[in-house]
Amino acid sequence: MPPRRIVPKRIPMAEQAPEVRIHNYDEVPLGFTAEQAIAEAARCLQDARPSCMAGCPVNINIPGFLHLVEIGDFRGAINLIKETNALPAITGRVCPQESQCEGLCVLCKKYEPVSIGQLERFAADWEAEQGELPVPDLPPATGKKVAVVGSGPAGLTAAADLARLGHAVTIFEALHEAGGVLIYGIPEFRLPKAIVKREVEYVCSLGVQIQKDFLVGSSATVDELLEEYDAVFLGTGAGLPWFLGIPGENLGGVYSANEYLTRANLMKAYRFPEYDTPIARGRRVITIGAGNTAMDSARTALRIGAEDSIVVYRRSRAEMPARAEEIHHAEQEGVQFHLLTTPLAFYGENGRLTELECLQNELGEPDSSGRRRPIPIPGSNFRIPCDVAIVAVGQSPSPIIAKTTADLATAKSGVVVVDKETMKTSKKGVFAAGDVITGGATVILAMGQAKIAAKAIHAYLQSGNW
Repeated sequence: MPPRRIVPKRIPMAEQAPEVRIHNYDEVPLGFTAEQAIAEAARCLQDARPSCMAGCPVNINIPGFLHLVEIGDFRGAINLIKETNALPAITGRVCPQESQCEGLCVLCKKYEPVSIGQLERFAADWEAEQGELPVPDLPPATGKKVAVVGSGPAGLTAAADLARLGHAVTIFEALHEAGGVLIYGIPEFRLPKAIVKREVEYVCSLGVQIQKDFLVGSSATVDELLEEYDAVFLGTGAGLPWFLGIPGENLGGVYSANEYLTRANLMKAYRFPEYDTPIARGRRVITIGAGNTAMDSARTALRIGAEDSIVVYRRSRAEMPARAEEIHHAEQEGVQFHLLTTPLAFYGENGRLTELECLQNELGEPDSSGRRRPIPIPGSNFRIPCDVAIVAVGQSPSPIIAKTTADLATAKSGVVVVDKETMKTSKKGVFAAGDVITGGATVILAMGQAKIAAKAIHAYLQSGNW
């Protein structure tokens, strides 16, 4: 192939203006046109040894699908993506491409990387616009049955891969909607729920059954599932929120991010009065933490009426774990950042939150996370008036499955212990992947682990060897 012309800069994607979007819940980026997608895909150098693929947890043939977009074969592009990724419209929107595939793009050495994630989104959205949901040819049924616990990104990925291998798969979902964190955790303006439902429908089109309102550990135990199914996959996520353990945390107006976002997203509080789900619509809202969940919470607060939305984070901007795009969008929308700030106590009147006391920090040497440790500055206490606070500092798996499953090993943090090469747990026939084994992490990491688990489950079902 002759050398390709280098185009240094990406094609910019249109977005809703900040002053407009803070008053609606519509998606912020508006997507590429076909012409823009073709031009952006043409920036790929089609290197013989593509480094980008090493950064993709689900092993998408990135140069292959980019070439197909470049020549206008959008059907071929989405078919190639779906060979390894059942949820491209989702990962194209929420995957941290900047630190994965795009971060390894050969253009990164001097120029802006190819917009791989936006092109993946384009291909998936193009397919949806055609009104088609093509289903790949499926192999003959193996006669084996697999129970998948949880319908988040890990569960959906494992279910899709196992169905495409000929196994009968049933997903058990505790909530009344399928999608897990994609439905209850990520706001509409970042991931429209119609897109999640479309991707769930695709997984169901492969023959996967979904049983909702079924809480494994209560409706049935893992041991009881193993009496009917040949293997069980745990993809239950991390739904147990962490709190700070500081005074006043039980005041009215203090939420965990899990509860706040679930009320806003799954329970549609943002569509009041059409939905009358109660949620505190504070004038001054503080979000504690600086990950993607914190950005989602702070931006949601603006959309449901906050005059001031303030992020409090104990380190500096350089250590913030949220995606750069999410921080940028939050800043554009008017979210304020109090950095190098540690919460000390909540204060209130008549049982309702009125203030957050904080302490200023300076940064010391890196700690075990690799980030510089915050060191309190004595006497630097100050208070921030507020009427709602959202604690977004992390989460762990719910303990219900561990407590009701004999011989299932867990770590002190509550995560399920697995063999990382196969995702096998300590219990025969049971595999796990995603946030249930890592704590809160990314959608794409959960999906990558689920693909490893599906492959190992298939091998186990074929051989019977544990």
